[in-house]
Amino acid sequence: MNETREINALFHLLDDPDQEVFDTVASKILLFGKEIIPNLEHLWETTYDESIQERIELLIHRVHYQDLQEAVRIWGSTGTQDLVQGAILAARYQYPELVAATVNTEIERIKRNIWLELNNYLTPLEQINVLNSMIYNYFGLKGEEVSYQRKNQFFLNQVMEAKKGNPITNGIIYQSLCSMLDLPVYAVNIPRQFILAYFDTFYDFTEPADPGDYRILFFIDPIQGQIYTQQDVETYFKRVNVPQLPEYYKPMSNQRIIQFLMSELAKCFRNDKEQYKFDELNNLSQILEL
Repeated sequence: MNETREINALFHLLDDPDQEVFDTVASKILLFGKEIIPNLEHLWETTYDESIQERIELLIHRVHYQDLQEAVRIWGSTGTQDLVQGAILAARYQYPELVAATVNTEIERIKRNIWLELNNYLTPLEQINVLNSMIYNYFGLKGEEVSYQRKNQFFLNQVMEAKKGNPITNGIIYQSLCSMLDLPVYAVNIPRQFILAYFDTFYDFTEPADPGDYRILFFIDPIQGQIYTQQDVETYFKRVNVPQLPEYYKPMSNQRIIQFLMSELAKCFRNDKEQYKFDELNNLSQILEL
């Protein structure tokens, strides 16, 4: 963006010690949108006062965040939200310049390799064994339990690059591949877990459903593809002393999964210095509130 008198005047006020003045200047700069980011980056490079550089960094972050809020609103309002694209939006919070094609190409490559191994004569369990072999052996995806100290495991681009995620991001990759391959696998609401279930038919999220309309054949732990039976899950409920409710076996919508990913990611930023990130991520999650 060409620097106008107005932009120059606003930039000259960035060193004003009065917080109220800075907030007013920041609000006006945000109105220019993403087009002003190169100007801010140039200003940062030519500024040697660290406190001013910090203010510029904060402004660049706010511009990206403002853009991301709108992108999340648009994604949430589309009829069928693509799960990978939703996870990419979550990753753009930390990596605003993330190019979606990089992630999409790699997932498409894994899908193509799985597709070559599948056929119509395989049972559901045999299908999942093919997926597990390709995802965890061929691609080499690893998994660990959720840890708020390992924030990179919440960002899909970092998971694809490091080939190591947590149950949520591994589950998003797994469910997305199943969707691309026309397999009825969905994340379900099991408390304190992020686990997938292979249903006997595809779930229609646009219609109200009775519990008897759909049957779960088995469960899949996306950390490493471990298969669990209904009895295994019932034993888990007894062990954690949680009553079994029908809604725990109901598939989560893609919107709900991304909302959960963002709210869990927010917990990685609970120290005082990064409190604003905790608040912003929870705000993004609330945009998707059903």
